[in-house]
Amino acid sequence: MNYNKAEFEFAAGKAEQLPISAMPEVIFSGRSNVGKSSLINKLVNRKALARVSATPGKTATINFFKVDKFHLVDLPGYGYAKVSQSEKRRWAELMEGYFNQDRNFALVVQIVDMRHPPTRDDMDMIEYLSANGFPFIIVLTKKDKLKKTQQEKRLAELKEELADYPNVQTFPFSALNGDGTEEIRSAIENHVNTMLTSMNEAVDD
Repeated sequence: MNYNKAEFEFAAGKAEQLPISAMPEVIFSGRSNVGKSSLINKLVNRKALARVSATPGKTATINFFKVDKFHLVDLPGYGYAKVSQSEKRRWAELMEGYFNQDRNFALVVQIVDMRHPPTRDDMDMIEYLSANGFPFIIVLTKKDKLKKTQQEKRLAELKEELADYPNVQTFPFSALNGDGTEEIRSAIENHVNTMLTSMNEAVDD
């Protein structure tokens, strides 16, 4: 799968602005400042396809990028305390509107900072994805900020913290040196190909 021709296509600030789902969608979800944009840029071999904001909570739209056979969908970061209540409500309505639509959900890449236990918002999102049957993996960012012994300790702790979701794959990742990039790409491709097969079978029927 060719990641090098990734291009921005569309941004939606309201649910009614969302484009029709015509390709498998790989969705990136995580709290503000968790390293989501850096992960996306590393996966597609670009420095600034997804903007790395110095201001947490700034991204307020669902952004669609075309990457070969699928759409990469970048959700607004959640959990930033300084955002107004009205803006938080708009975000919540946008998220709910997106996930409630009949779309080609191939995979949700749920992003968690490896250095810390998942936040309450992280766990709420993971529970939502699990309860509603969305296929998802968990990417653990900022691996390079931990020494090897610290990484091992956090991975052991995460098994306990995510004990209710024993079958969910987790991928430690470093935007600095690219550790985990190929494994994440492989997971994405497996889910995209499964979705493409399902879409083709639906057309044949």
